[in-house]
Amino acid sequence: MATAKKTLVYKGHPLRRKDNILYYGSMSDKYIIMMQIMDTKTVQPAAGAENVGELKVASKVSVQLQLTDPDVKSRDRVVKKTEKNSLYAAMDVASVWLDRALAKD
Repeated sequence: MATAKKTLVYKGHPLRRKDNILYYGSMSDKYIIMMQIMDTKTVQPAAGAENVGELKVASKVSVQLQLTDPDVKSRDRVVKKTEKNSLYAAMDVASVWLDRALAKD
């Protein structure tokens, strides 16, 4: 019996990961966000977190708002871009950019 895969959703939009790239949004919409983890740092877990080794945390993330139109050249698809110092900050910007871009249309 096959089991259905659950999709991770953040603030109403799907979130998918492939290696160090995260895609936020749906390809059926006009816009999507691509986040690329450019650099990571190793941190120690909080006190009291036994059985957890060192953790890798994103320390530099590139964020791009892109058009999903396949007829547009890949370099022309980028509408906005920025770099953030944490995945939390990148997700915050991505959520606002995607909601505003989709609300325009």
